[in-house]
Amino acid sequence: MKTFPIGGVHPSDNKLSRGAAVERFALPDVAQVPLSQHIGAPAVAKVAKGDKVLVGQLIAEAASFMSANIHAPVSGTVTAVDMQPNGQGVRQMMITIKREGDDWAPGIDLSNDLVRECNLTPAEILDRIKAAGVVGMGGATFPTHVKLSIPAGKKAEYLIINGVECEPYLTSDHRTMLEKGEELMVGATILMRLLGVKRAHIGIENNKPDAIAFLRELSKHYAGVEVVPLKVRYPQGGEKQLIAAITGRQVPPPPGLPIDVGAVVCNASTTVAVYEAVQKRKPLVERIVTVTGRGMKKPSNFLVRMGTPVASLLEAAGGLPDGDVKVLNGGPMMGRAMVNLASPVTKGCSGITVLNGVGARRAPESACIKCAKCVQACPMGLEPYLISKLARKQMWERLENEEVTSCIECGCCQFTCPADLPLLDYIRQGKQRVMGIIRARAAANAPRK
Repeated sequence: MKTFPIGGVHPSDNKLSRGAAVERFALPDVAQVPLSQHIGAPAVAKVAKGDKVLVGQLIAEAASFMSANIHAPVSGTVTAVDMQPNGQGVRQMMITIKREGDDWAPGIDLSNDLVRECNLTPAEILDRIKAAGVVGMGGATFPTHVKLSIPAGKKAEYLIINGVECEPYLTSDHRTMLEKGEELMVGATILMRLLGVKRAHIGIENNKPDAIAFLRELSKHYAGVEVVPLKVRYPQGGEKQLIAAITGRQVPPPPGLPIDVGAVVCNASTTVAVYEAVQKRKPLVERIVTVTGRGMKKPSNFLVRMGTPVASLLEAAGGLPDGDVKVLNGGPMMGRAMVNLASPVTKGCSGITVLNGVGARRAPESACIKCAKCVQACPMGLEPYLISKLARKQMWERLENEEVTSCIECGCCQFTCPADLPLLDYIRQGKQRVMGIIRARAAANAPRK
């Protein structure tokens, strides 16, 4: 069975909510909508306090090519455009809307009718995706129209739909594939038309046999779409690992991109959002969010409007368990701890994971014993113990030379460390600092206009 060539781990999958059908979540009375729900420049607000808005109305416009539009997730009155704390407690610009009913902007098709035929040109398809504010919904939040804009001199050969969902606990993509399979297939054919490729590969880890069987049956009616079962191995869903597993090609280190080996990867939920944007003219204003954890009474999958407070999702899943608790935006391997549960669901929020008891507490770290388990586990062939130490010591030039920017922040190193060292934490900090240095250097060396 196909997989990537080096590294990786196999944590318990804990897919507690895999059998929980998607429930439409109640609309929030007040929605807080961040202007930065994507990689790149924050969107620029196009509304002001006191304005009336409709669901799906553009309320913030992409500020540059690497940016994404933001649309109202609820109808009502804008009560503020100001700085508010996000899930990590960092203040960022948000638009606050007091909900009044549920009135949608004109031109959006809200019917459940499947629209298979797409006769739009590639440019028209790309325009609709961009207008709808679609971003990568697996967590990366890369603006989808940017990913699909193939640079001059490059050619797409492989379209890969990422249905792996290797992060433990999370099941939002799994439920999307089971409940929106037809929309996923049409979305894949739209992407094939846009990119000019003849085949699409849907990669799914082998622990989702129901999704594999269901989509294989559907694929009989969609020429060129193939379902590829993959070995259960974390981080199988990493973009570079998925490309290696399906095509055998290796994406070069940064600034290398998947298109350099002819590949374009699109998450399963993102592909459904592409279908809705192109065929229904529906902006990205809602998504499926898994709310789960061993201490949760009702692990669930909810269809949630952006801007809904995370706290309300936790309450609907049975409330936080007693004792020590850690709430993660995402899963246990790559998710980030939340300090503000009043913060909103965003486009990149695929799940909220609650760890309790021992799982909520960090074990005390001890000295590195030079066992090299982190090196064996790294799917990028890096030396995590070394780059973590360099980050601690703020040795930025050496850290750049050790290719810290190639780190995909999967957490395999920290998962395997017998000394319980916070390797990923220091690597993340160091990577962020080095990328800042690289950007500053590029700006300083850029030709003057």
